[in-house]
Amino acid sequence: MSKSLYWNFLGCEAAALAQLKGEYNAFQDETPLLVGNYLHSYFESEESHKSFLDVNKKKLYKYGKPEKGLKKQFTDADKMIKALKDDPSFPYIYKGNKEAIVTGKINGIQWMGKIDCLNLDAKNSYFVDLKTVDDFHKKHWDDGQHKFVNFAQQRGYILQMAIYKELIKQTFGINARPFIIAVSKQSTPDKAIYSIPDEDMQEQLNELQECQEHIRDVIKGTVKPIPCGHCDYCRMHKTLGSIQSIDDIEIF
Repeated sequence: MSKSLYWNFLGCEAAALAQLKGEYNAFQDETPLLVGNYLHSYFESEESHKSFLDVNKKKLYKYGKPEKGLKKQFTDADKMIKALKDDPSFPYIYKGNKEAIVTGKINGIQWMGKIDCLNLDAKNSYFVDLKTVDDFHKKHWDDGQHKFVNFAQQRGYILQMAIYKELIKQTFGINARPFIIAVSKQSTPDKAIYSIPDEDMQEQLNELQECQEHIRDVIKGTVKPIPCGHCDYCRMHKTLGSIQSIDDIEIF
C-alpha cells in the first residue's frame, strides 16, 4: 500500500477508492502539489529541477511560455528555496542520499516510501523530509479529533515519519532519527526543523496496524468503503434521504 493512498483513506474511504479507480480527482487544484515538487526537485539535483521545469512548463510559466516568466506561486517558491539556501545550517543537515527508496512490511502488508534526504552515517543516522506549509502557527481543524491541531498532526506527517523510520530500519538495518524541515509560503518565508517524539510515532503506528487490513479489504472490494459525509466527493453523491432534526446538525 502506498503512503499517499493511506493518507487519502484516512480522510474519506469512499473518495479515496473512487480516486484509485480513476473515477474522481481529489486534487482539483494541483498548484500546492506543484509548489512542493518544485522545491523538492531543486534540492534533489540540478538535473531533476531542470527536468521538472521542462515537463511542467505549461503549468509553471505564464501562458505556458518560459520567456513570460514563472507564475507568482513559483516565484514565491523561489523565495522559499532561497530561505533554505541562505541558512548556514541547511547544507550541513540536508546531506545524504536524495529520494532514497525504502520498502518493507508493516503487520504483513507491503509498503514503499521515498525519503527526501537519508543520511546513513552509522554513528549518527537520520533522515529529513521537506515540507511546505502555509503558516507554522495556523490552526488546522481535525475532523477525527474534533479540535484544532498543528499542521503536522492534521496532515498525517507524524505517521508518515513513523512509517519511513520503520521502512529504513527494514531496508538498511539502521534506526535513523526523523526530522522535518519546514518552510512557509508567507511573503517572508519562515523556516524550522522539527523532531518527532518516539511515543507519538508509536501511537500512530499502532493506529495504522488497527485499520490497514480494513483498508486493504476495501481496495479488494470485499468490504464497502465508509464515506465521511463531508468532503467534496460525498457532497457530489449525497441525496436528501431521511428527514433529520435540526438539532442533529454537526458543527465542525
